[in-house]
Amino acid sequence: MIKKTDPHKTRVGIFVVIGTLILLVTLYFIGNRQHLFTKNIELYAVFQNVNGLQLGNNVRYSGINIGTVSSINMINNTEIVVQMMIDTKTGAFIKKDAIASISSDGLVGSMVINIIPGKENLRAVISADTITSYNKVGTEDMLSTLNVTNKNAALLTSDLLKITTKILKGEGALGALITDSLLTKDIRATLVNLKKTTNGTNKLIGTLNNKFSKINMEQSALGLLVNDTIMGNQVKQIVSNFEQSSTTFLETTKQLEEIISGIKNSENTFNYLTKNETLPKTIDSTMIEIKEASHKLNENMEALKHNFFFRGYFKKQERIEKRNKKIQEKEN
Repeated sequence: MIKKTDPHKTRVGIFVVIGTLILLVTLYFIGNRQHLFTKNIELYAVFQNVNGLQLGNNVRYSGINIGTVSSINMINNTEIVVQMMIDTKTGAFIKKDAIASISSDGLVGSMVINIIPGKENLRAVISADTITSYNKVGTEDMLSTLNVTNKNAALLTSDLLKITTKILKGEGALGALITDSLLTKDIRATLVNLKKTTNGTNKLIGTLNNKFSKINMEQSALGLLVNDTIMGNQVKQIVSNFEQSSTTFLETTKQLEEIISGIKNSENTFNYLTKNETLPKTIDSTMIEIKEASHKLNENMEALKHNFFFRGYFKKQERIEKRNKKIQEKEN
């Protein structure tokens, strides 16, 4: 009986020892992966959305696992504080301006925290420090944006189909341009004429360049005006004299205006002759009287010619006039 129980006990003992060893090895690997047997520091990061991050998920720095997520606490609707246990040896390389972000470990893997290195000249983090976080766009947000994009693409495709249908039917300017053969011919003729006009313009420009190249700039009037300093000085002198003449003319005009103003405002003969309303009537009456006196004087002179005492004198004057006329006719 005793012999039968000893092998059984031995097998049970071996099984217990092997199970204990397996348990210890498993606990060691789990603890080592969770950094339970290493000296750690605490780091914090604040996120708006952890996107399914769970306790025990890995923390990576430059692609290397350096710790795990030890705590996730929601402060308010927009702030979630994540506590990370980081290996002290690796924490010496994390700088104050390092940035933490949450991403997926592969396409369907668990979520991890990736820490992006900061500048080398800054100090390293210490335990209980909070580093800057970067909130990436989540899968749900991307799917929502993609859904909106798909709807917009469908609307755009529908509008393009309507536009294409109208073009094929010949509606609108573009449709007429595509379907109307006469319009196409007119456009081609216009382009041909435009090309001919351009060629003619180019030929004209070439001819003008040839003509201008043949002009002797040194001997032409334009060349003299440009290159001859003496003629240039003469032109400047002419312009200066013209400016002086203009100034003198303005001064003379101003003096004439002053004289005319003085004549208008002072009492003188000119104002008396031009402004006296009774003077023209007096002059008219005087002229009438002079005319009547002249007429009477002519009558008196005619009477004197027939008078006995003066008749001989007037006949003598007539003979002298006739003699002078005959002498002038002979001389001519």
